[in-house]
Amino acid sequence: MEVPRFRRLIWAYYKKHGRHTLPWRKTKDVYKILVSEVMLQQTQVERVIPFYTKFIKQFPTAKKLAGAPLSEVLKAWQGLGYNRRAKMLHQATKELSKRKINTISALEMLPGVGPYTARAVAAFAHNQDVIFVETNIRTVIIHHFFPNKRKVSDKEIEKVLSRLRHGSGEPREWYGALMDYGAYLKRSGMSHNAKSKAYTKQSKFAGSFREARGALLRELSAGAAPRERLVNALGRSRRAQARKALRELVIEGLVQARDDGYALSN
Repeated sequence: MEVPRFRRLIWAYYKKHGRHTLPWRKTKDVYKILVSEVMLQQTQVERVIPFYTKFIKQFPTAKKLAGAPLSEVLKAWQGLGYNRRAKMLHQATKELSKRKINTISALEMLPGVGPYTARAVAAFAHNQDVIFVETNIRTVIIHHFFPNKRKVSDKEIEKVLSRLRHGSGEPREWYGALMDYGAYLKRSGMSHNAKSKAYTKQSKFAGSFREARGALLRELSAGAAPRERLVNALGRSRRAQARKALRELVIEGLVQARDDGYALSN
């Protein structure tokens, strides 16, 4: 597709159907944008919206989140999954609350913030002209620029994005528009991420180690619990898995062992 025609297509869709009411689209605050990006990692937008709204109400600033006990943050995170994200976000805000962070290199030094998240925050909070790729953007670029190629690398996608960005408008809105159009393509059954070299099929959740971790953290969010109760929380057939999950949660600092059992870390 020719670049001018593609830009017109994206902007026309965004003007008419863009998700302009998303709560994180209404702010340029680095902290709030970072919270949204961390929550959106491996979680669908529709699920994130209520969690984000409630989380920001409870922790409206980086300073507020940084000063809260980790156990309180983990409780607020319950239901989103991938609880390590909450711990890393909590650690990141300890730095974010101390100083102004407005460069990609400074963002990448925050715990849990990789190249994608740093550039997304730079674009959405600071309107910086950067290049980054995520799942919806992959779908858009592969659909329109690599329709017949079997495996497309992110480097190839980045080259196309570099051609597109000049004259595309403000990075903040441009990336929002690309993501919204990509979400539309997926809803229409045209997801092309399986054609991406970066694609990995997500494993089944039911019965998984990830499910076990989440179940134990959910149990502990109600308060400290004895070891035997936690080990049996998933049933006798999954006792070994529960024991392993508990060990890992302690090593990662999400859970602390006590003489009478376990509790969420403070």
